[in-house]
Amino acid sequence: MLRAASIDSALPEKQRVVDEIRALGVNIVAGDLVTESVEALAATFAQFDTVIGCTGYAAGRDTPMKVARAAVKSGIPRYFPWQFGVDFDAIGRGGPQDLFDAQLDVREYLRSQTAMDWVIISTGMFTSYLFEPDFGVVDLIGHKVNALGSASNAVTLTTPDDIGAMTARIVFHTPAIRNEIVYLAGDTIRYGDLPDILQKAFGEPFELTIWGVPQLMQELANDPGNMIKKYRAAFAQGRGVAWDVERTFNAKIGAELQGVQAWLDPNVQRS
Repeated sequence: MLRAASIDSALPEKQRVVDEIRALGVNIVAGDLVTESVEALAATFAQFDTVIGCTGYAAGRDTPMKVARAAVKSGIPRYFPWQFGVDFDAIGRGGPQDLFDAQLDVREYLRSQTAMDWVIISTGMFTSYLFEPDFGVVDLIGHKVNALGSASNAVTLTTPDDIGAMTARIVFHTPAIRNEIVYLAGDTIRYGDLPDILQKAFGEPFELTIWGVPQLMQELANDPGNMIKKYRAAFAQGRGVAWDVERTFNAKIGAELQGVQAWLDPNVQRS
């Protein structure tokens, strides 16, 4: 499902995506999660057996609940909400990132109903996001790692490609997975281990500094609408953002996903 503006776009990058999807034999349905009503979305969803939410937070805080209500109203057997991230239950309510509370609302709603089965896939952070300059954890130019909270805090990382492949495996798994949270992990690493990993990759030492919780909370208080500062402060709490690879779905089925070291080689340019 894509917006009509994306399907009909003249932009080359949009055309490439649409052509690639169609070349795979996948039909594209036009729709808009933000502007359409719950009833209109439910009518679209009702044509299918499973709906998977892949919109991220760009669609707005209220959209995940709207889509969940449409999924239930549609009568489909199973729904995978957009929860491809951290363990919101372990994090709890009232944290620095208010979007997490909205995700907990969706979980409570799905658990409260019996009309439809659901599956939540927890993947941790996208691997690439850890290296985003704006996020600030890894400073490749300055050869620094800024640990969120403490050096011993860990973060689980999974690439979007692996998330897609594993989601397909989960959708078609036998016996069917229903009303369950499934965990994935390409890698789970402590911030304190990152300098050694980066030194091996780049052949130069990386300095480790700590961005403590009080510092990050103060930075957020000074700029409360800043989404990046919300994420930094939330991850610094050290709850619900990391889990052992051994307990994941991919480990149980023997699927080897891409870790940080393997991701660095093709994705980060050496100076």
